Amino acid sequence: MTPNFTLIAPTQFACSDLMEELTEITLSDLCRACGAHAETVLEMVYEGVIEIAVMQQSMPCEEWRFTGLHLHRAKVAMRLHRDLGVNFAGAALALQLMGDLHTTRGL
Repeated sequence: MTPNFTLIAPTQFACSDLMEELTEITLSDLCRACGAHAETVLEMVYEGVIEIAVMQQSMPCEEWRFTGLHLHRAKVAMRLHRDLGVNFAGAALALQLMGDLHTTRGL
């Protein structure tokens, strides 16, 4: 049986990373995509899982903007929280360590 996957060239990864960084989504979009309430997303922001991409002083949270990269991090944090019972501070640490490992390996 042959595997059903294709290898992606490193340049395709760079393009997808760039698209993730350039894509702007709202708080409600992020909540919908993660299946989370706004309070949960706010907790992730507070714990350092994700940062707000576009925010001006005294801007209401409904007007915050996030990127596709934040969406990815939020989804991973939600899976860690739901499946393993990891709190969001622990998820932030796990994501940081995964990013460091990714950088160290040059991926």
